[in-house]
Amino acid sequence: MTAVFRREFKSYFTGMMGYVFIGFVLLFVGIYTMALNLNYGYPGFEYVIQSCSFMFLIAVPVLTMRAFAEERRQGTDQLLYSLPVGVTQLVLGKYLAMVALMAIPVAVISFYPLIIGAFGTISYATAYGSIFAFFLLGCALLAIGMFMSSITENQIIAAVMCLGTLLLSYLMTALSTLITSTALASTIALMVVALLLSLIVRLMTKSWSAAGATAVVTFVPLALLYLLNPAAMEGAFTGSLGALAVFDRMQNFVKGVFDLTGVVYFLSVAALFCFFTVQAVEKRRWS
Repeated sequence: MTAVFRREFKSYFTGMMGYVFIGFVLLFVGIYTMALNLNYGYPGFEYVIQSCSFMFLIAVPVLTMRAFAEERRQGTDQLLYSLPVGVTQLVLGKYLAMVALMAIPVAVISFYPLIIGAFGTISYATAYGSIFAFFLLGCALLAIGMFMSSITENQIIAAVMCLGTLLLSYLMTALSTLITSTALASTIALMVVALLLSLIVRLMTKSWSAAGATAVVTFVPLALLYLLNPAAMEGAFTGSLGALAVFDRMQNFVKGVFDLTGVVYFLSVAALFCFFTVQAVEKRRWS
């Protein structure tokens, strides 16, 4: 894993991608710091962090699109498979290289509250809690982007899929308010999601039995729950959509609350999509 980490981390700076990513993050944070803290006089640095979270919609797809897609296009993924490391270590090496790259601008940003505090009153706990949440959010989104890159050999397609997924997550709360929350509508919507999940399982495993088992495991409980207790299904789909709103997990940190559930959520998303990436790469390795 160490060899993969060094290789990937070095490649980001050799190809200028690392410098572009760091400069992009620092540019946006600098602009919002100047606008909110200096020009308008807001003492809270957490508002800067909250306002800048949208830049991940651009930065993450650009950084992650080449993680595996470029390797597959050039055929160099076969060289990676020949290394004396497992697929899990390979994926973690690439992922940790991107996390380390993102940690560089975050480390620079960590000095901003100290600079602002020298000229006024600032809540350091809230500021650094928000920076911590900002970093964890980035880690979760990097895992999502890496997975998108692992399922295609075209960088542009990987970037577009990642952008679409992150944009949907960014707008998830707003979109959920447009959907009816009745029991029947929620049940039907969840069944559609279950069907899509079954199709994904079919595409990844090439097994109709696995897809059918997934459909049964998801469809039957939903149908039984609707028949036995319809009230429990009211708002279930919109609530599920809210759980997918990754960006909204920063809200409590910005308000000055260290949300332990938010930390677990970010780490769980990162771990889940790293696992998905391992499965996608493993399937590619033996296909």
